[in-house]
Amino acid sequence: MDQSVKEYRPELLSRRGELIAWGSTLILGIGGLVLRLGGQPVPGVVFFLGVFLLLAALSISLGNWMDRHTLIRLDGKGIEFSNGLRHVYLPWQEIRQVYVLPSRWGDKVQVFGARAYFHFRTLGEVKVQGEVKGRMGFEKGEEILGAILLNGQLHAVERPGEGNYYVRQ
Repeated sequence: MDQSVKEYRPELLSRRGELIAWGSTLILGIGGLVLRLGGQPVPGVVFFLGVFLLLAALSISLGNWMDRHTLIRLDGKGIEFSNGLRHVYLPWQEIRQVYVLPSRWGDKVQVFGARAYFHFRTLGEVKVQGEVKGRMGFEKGEEILGAILLNGQLHAVERPGEGNYYVRQ
């Protein structure tokens, strides 16, 4: 096992979607307020759309905040994952299984210990008409996965369905 410490952070998505969600929420809210102050009835759909946009904006903001606080740290003793809300440390010998699910935007890697779990994505590219519009996940996600499998002494097992499944033998 390599004794050096390696740290990895995910690619950060553009905050354009977050700005659009908050801007739309604000515009809809102002429009509803103008109607209300002008003595006009505010259609119920405005309220429901406003709640939907607000929840979407909050969700996008939380996701962006978590991405900016996400860190995977590998050392000779184990792996540490943190994202601002969750912190997991798994010594190599406590990793029980890893499940890799193929995904359009980077494979989803699920790492299970006896009492803890975390997941991350390998690098994925968002393409529109063949042009890369964004990158998400860990650029060196395959390197992280390889280190987990090697240091955790995990081996592939056959399993029906999609994805690859690795366990300690």
